[in-house]
Amino acid sequence: MRIDIMTLFPQMCEAVMSESIIGRARDTGKVEINFHQIRDFAVNRRNQVDDTPYGGGAGMLMMPQPIYDCFMKICGETGVKPHLIYMSPCGKTLTQERVKELSEIPNIAILCGRYEGVDQRVIDEIVDEEISIGDYVVTGGEMPAMILADAISRMLPGVLSEPEGFMGESHYSSLLEYPQYTKPPVWHGVEVPPVLASGHHANIKKWQRERAIERTYERRPELLENAELDKKERKFLEELKNRKDGE
Repeated sequence: MRIDIMTLFPQMCEAVMSESIIGRARDTGKVEINFHQIRDFAVNRRNQVDDTPYGGGAGMLMMPQPIYDCFMKICGETGVKPHLIYMSPCGKTLTQERVKELSEIPNIAILCGRYEGVDQRVIDEIVDEEISIGDYVVTGGEMPAMILADAISRMLPGVLSEPEGFMGESHYSSLLEYPQYTKPPVWHGVEVPPVLASGHHANIKKWQRERAIERTYERRPELLENAELDKKERKFLEELKNRKDGE
């Protein structure tokens, strides 16, 4: 899979995406992540990529031509038009389900906005979708782009040592992850749940699944609408609801 990130701060992105699991995945060729300096495509001698917005307003707006030319260069390198995502607070909120879908697209490009955003005309012409990482605003699209690239990359074959590395995590199956424990067995007077040290794999899996359902119900009950639960798990959920309602 190839991911191209269009940004005014490629060195910042490179520093982050060269570390840890994603850095190793890049080194071993499991994912290709490239960073493109939009300023290299500036249309004037001052390398200016922003200007004042028509109609007034605070701040500056990124001009369309440098972004367009940067993207055309990427298209020339790949031989196809990558699926272009603009990281924007106006976009649809990123979900794990969308991450799974995006991980199946072989060529993705991500546009990082800065200042007050990007000229709407280039968005309309080349952007395929806008994605937000949450209902808040940050100073630029680089951190959201890296979050998206990280989330996608770790879904690819071989990036994590085992598929279970992400299959049991929060949001993968519309459930939050169950509580986890490590040594020592007793810390500050609190003991690790005995079932986890029992060696009985079926009971451990049952406990983990029930705790995931319980945590999801308490913290993010709306996620349960899309969770795949069997009859026993649905019965457990109903008992949980009844118990909570009776408290």
